Amino acid sequence: MTLLTSTEQDQVAAAIHAVEQETDAELVTVLARQADNYSYIPLLWAGILALLLPGLVNYFTEWFGAHFLVLVQWAVFLVLGALFRIPRVNTMLIPRHVRYWRASNLARRQFLEQNLHHTKDSTGMLIFVSEAERYVEILVDQGISARVDNSVWEDIVQTFTRQVRQGHTCQGFLDCIQACGQHLKEQVPATHERNQLPNHLVILP
Repeated sequence: MTLLTSTEQDQVAAAIHAVEQETDAELVTVLARQADNYSYIPLLWAGILALLLPGLVNYFTEWFGAHFLVLVQWAVFLVLGALFRIPRVNTMLIPRHVRYWRASNLARRQFLEQNLHHTKDSTGMLIFVSEAERYVEILVDQGISARVDNSVWEDIVQTFTRQVRQGHTCQGFLDCIQACGQHLKEQVPATHERNQLPNHLVILP
């Protein structure tokens, strides 16, 4: 299953192209399904609950002998381990600060991997979304941050985040790109034609 259809991806690319006609900024958009698989967290929860629940039941009821108690704990661990691997359940088990930290870390890696730090005049901009974490971030290089205060992007990010939570990721990208373009064409206007980086939406599996 793709995060956005090919038609929606084309719309995002067209929006970037339109903005870059009016600014020297280089926009790159990245959409990730999930910032991390968090494989250790479901196993950690399953292990803790497998130790506690059968033990508490046995403490109050004395239903299990030592051998049977171990078997019950193993069974609970296997069942919960499988249950907690379900994406929706998995996400609920992960603390918000952990999810946001992983997504933020991935955004910064993508800024480097997409060569946004190598643009002429340092005018790279990354619009990053991780759907599972409902996380949106805008990162800009020095050529933009020196002219536009970061608080400008915060309002745009908040609006985009609400759209991602509502399942309107494509429209969120389009609105975000347009809103960023309004500020960029005023503060970083086009001085000459250039297109150093691809305009297509980068999708991470």
